[in-house]
Amino acid sequence: MPGITLLGLGPGNPDQLTREAWDVLSSADEVWLRTRQHLTVNALPPTINLHSFDELYENGETFDQVYDAIVEKVLELGRRPEGVIYAVPGHPFVAETTSPKIARLARDEGLATRVVEGLSFLEPTFSALGLDPYPRLTLFDAMELSTAHVPAFPPDMPVLIAQIYSRLVASEVKMTLNEVYPDEHPVQLLHAVGTKDELVEELKLYEIDRSEHIGLLTSLYVPSLGEGTSFEAFQEIIAHLRAPDGCPWDHEQTHQSLRTHLMEEAYEALEAIDRGDMDGMQEEFGDLLLQIVLHAQIANEEGKFSINSLIKNIYDKIVRRHPHVFGDLALDGVKGVLQNWEKLKEAERKDNGKKEKGLLDGVPQALPALTQAQEYQDRAARVGFDWPVVDGVLDKVAEEIQEIKSATNEAELAEEIGDLFFALVNLARWKKIDAESALRETNLKFKRRFAHVEQGARQQGRSLSDMTLEEMDALWGSAKMLE
Repeated sequence: MPGITLLGLGPGNPDQLTREAWDVLSSADEVWLRTRQHLTVNALPPTINLHSFDELYENGETFDQVYDAIVEKVLELGRRPEGVIYAVPGHPFVAETTSPKIARLARDEGLATRVVEGLSFLEPTFSALGLDPYPRLTLFDAMELSTAHVPAFPPDMPVLIAQIYSRLVASEVKMTLNEVYPDEHPVQLLHAVGTKDELVEELKLYEIDRSEHIGLLTSLYVPSLGEGTSFEAFQEIIAHLRAPDGCPWDHEQTHQSLRTHLMEEAYEALEAIDRGDMDGMQEEFGDLLLQIVLHAQIANEEGKFSINSLIKNIYDKIVRRHPHVFGDLALDGVKGVLQNWEKLKEAERKDNGKKEKGLLDGVPQALPALTQAQEYQDRAARVGFDWPVVDGVLDKVAEEIQEIKSATNEAELAEEIGDLFFALVNLARWKKIDAESALRETNLKFKRRFAHVEQGARQQGRSLSDMTLEEMDALWGSAKMLE
């Protein structure tokens, strides 16, 4: 009767074929192999008429195209009165792209499907490593990892990466892993596990693409990077802090009570950036992340949102707002990106049924004034409301200075000084300078130089209030010379 038998050939040692598989093969007239490149094939009964799909691998442009062609052909063969036996390395449903798709489509079509189990590459891999995978082990495909920018699994869990079938793939996998794991991280390359040629190499991560033993049956085992190195582990300790057996202080916090802490951590992170202090940045970004995860945990407990929905929301937003990266939209440089960004935000507001806002309404009112001014100007410039050349900005600065000189009362003076600040921020924007950071740097410089003036006064046994302006200015000049 028509139907499809999906049969697993085991990891490569003919002795590891299951009794059921051997019985099926012994009585078969014809078997279709995904590939002949498997040690067990040479030990199959000589009476079987063997066919393979190796020619598709040689001529196909991509693996997806090859797999689709195999699936289509197996389904076609399965419709014959005699059906088809389709044999694959290992287990039909472990690290095997074609069998699950064949089974699903056959079920939809009403074709009978039989699965003949086979020993997968996993069992002999665990034996070779002396490893019980329970309770924590990640399985990953080398082809997916090799095209990623960062590993898509938590580094505090060990991972087994299958299909390291060439040194090129090993090199690409190494480059992705290096985004998280150090060069010297100990790993193990496993070759032809479960066969007479089994080999386990103890290496450092940077060495894996130098192995001369890499082939079709090579996998990579990467031990854990260590406790507390994943986002999930961090999320767990924050949830623990909020739990009944956690910290009384953390348990009492609310979004409102944490508001000042969030603001303080943000400013401390900015200070570390302004100092160019990498160690400080690492610490302060961590403190800032703590605040974000803590807020997300509180919201989760209240049934409002979770850290996962928060991440999914920003993930979708980034993809949606970068059609020139994740889609096929062509944009002209940074200016084109920013203009399209505003169009997308406007469309999102309409799609969400939100009341139409002005272009500047989305700028937080709590921002520092210089930052807020620069953001206003940036947004206006994206839609073309800007000086055509920087000369207009410089003229505006000069004009505002003159208007300050002409002010006749305190209210006018305050307004004109505000206008001058705004014009100077616009000049900074034109010159690609962050106004807030520039003023902060000047503040730090003033503090540093004034401290030198104070120190000079102390060395003379005098107080600042007893010194003349000329004396203090001399100390100020020496501070400038020291810099």
